[in-house]
Amino acid sequence: MSTPAPTPRGSLSWTAPVGLALAARVVRRAALLRNERYWRDNAARIQHDALRALLSRAASTRVGREHGFARIAAINDPGQRLAAYRKALPVRDWYVWREHIAAMREGGEPDVLWPGRVGLFAQTSGTTAGDKYIPVSKAMLRSNYLASLDIFAHLLNRGVSLPRLMSGKCLFLGGSTDLCTNEHGIKTGDLSGLVTPLIRWPLSRIYSPGPDIALMSDWPAKIEAMADLTLDQDIRFVSGMPSWALVLIQRVLEKARARGHKADRALDVWPNLEVFVHGGVKYTPFEPRVNQVFSGDKDTDLPQRVELYPASEGFIAIQDRAHEPGMRLLSDGGNFYEFVPLERIDDDDPEAFTADKVDTGQRYVVVLTTCAGLWRYNLGDVVEFDSIPSSHDGRTGDGPPRLRIVGRHRHFINAFGENIIVEHIEQAVARAAADAGLTVGEFTAAPVYPAGGARAGLQLALEVENKPSDGSLDRFAAAFDDAIKAVNVDYTTKRSDDLGMGPPTVTPIPPGSFHRWLVSRGKLGGQHKCPRCANHREIIDSLLEVAGRR
Repeated sequence: MSTPAPTPRGSLSWTAPVGLALAARVVRRAALLRNERYWRDNAARIQHDALRALLSRAASTRVGREHGFARIAAINDPGQRLAAYRKALPVRDWYVWREHIAAMREGGEPDVLWPGRVGLFAQTSGTTAGDKYIPVSKAMLRSNYLASLDIFAHLLNRGVSLPRLMSGKCLFLGGSTDLCTNEHGIKTGDLSGLVTPLIRWPLSRIYSPGPDIALMSDWPAKIEAMADLTLDQDIRFVSGMPSWALVLIQRVLEKARARGHKADRALDVWPNLEVFVHGGVKYTPFEPRVNQVFSGDKDTDLPQRVELYPASEGFIAIQDRAHEPGMRLLSDGGNFYEFVPLERIDDDDPEAFTADKVDTGQRYVVVLTTCAGLWRYNLGDVVEFDSIPSSHDGRTGDGPPRLRIVGRHRHFINAFGENIIVEHIEQAVARAAADAGLTVGEFTAAPVYPAGGARAGLQLALEVENKPSDGSLDRFAAAFDDAIKAVNVDYTTKRSDDLGMGPPTVTPIPPGSFHRWLVSRGKLGGQHKCPRCANHREIIDSLLEVAGRR
């Protein structure tokens, strides 16, 4: 195992002309993003301009002709233009566009949802629904590229030295599937698999693990290959879901110790490691474990951590301030965003708001219009805003639009009127783990139905890393119960005197159980994850069976 020096080494080949151009773009973005007043005062205008551009560009497509995009784009007043767009198209989910997407992907038809022929489709796969195919246009690839520049621009604004960071390797733990190419030359795979072949010099010089390993679809073999490769690399930047980053780093440490090296933390193997970029799941429950594995102290936060809000449908937001949970909406990425109040999302024609019209403290479902042909598309994520930009009607904002993901609008528990959402579960697990002194991994919750002597209640299946001491699970369950009561009046009412619902049941399961469950469903990989809660027992029952707890 090599021991890289903690200072930059060697000539910086990335600073050749192409590298310099890339660095210059990052520096320019950093300067612009530093001007928060600009984003506060112009986000609304930028978004309205984005909608007009999208409508104009797609005016001659099938969907554009059917819904009068050219006429709508010609309306000069932004408010009237948006009203006409909303009247022409209701909020829709993927299944409404399924036949259009099939015509594009399977038939190779051009000018359906987006001008020209879309040659790439991202395959997304949930744990409770079938596969979906999301168009990925050249404009969307460009949008995602600009978002990647923003990651480094925000790091630069935080004081990270790009030459120092780029003097080593940047490790990306993206998912991958075998790319399928049909008779029309159209490629389908997960987004990481589609993007990996597009990585070019100078980024290819610092990119790890490289395309051969990145495109492996066998995840256990892929983790093993990445561990073997990166053990001797100067890794300075890691990007990926927290759960998979932990799996990889723990394997790297095992291999280092097998060579006789002291390797209790990632910094023992990668002394120049500086940045962790993550997204896809709520970070708070993972934070103690990530801190422990990276730095050796569960209470010491990483020096530079950036949370992302990526989706196959588009790159949505980036955490721009260190140690603050809000993520800046990527209002200038070429996509248009609307936000529907959570309680109205199932209406036939729900009221929707642009980012300058929302309120803090309210929950909204994200609705996207993308530069790849998804129009008023219900993404399904539930968010809250921490800051709001200025609006066209004169309301002065308090900053750029910043939001937090608080759940999925289809992932909740309401078997007995308790109205528990994902955020309640995640926050309660984090608080209870700290109170009980437990190191936890993955988890999911479901209702317990009264039958066979069992009382109505809530069950949490929870990976526990350290062996629970006497009474620690009881302390965890009590703290978990109290944490949900603190944020949920309905749950508190149902739990009063244990009449409507009994105390929650916490079922510990061995570490790795969730990954084995994903394997059993053919869903193991970087983008797949288990819902944090469900209003049924299908997931938790199958998980407990895999874990040997039924």
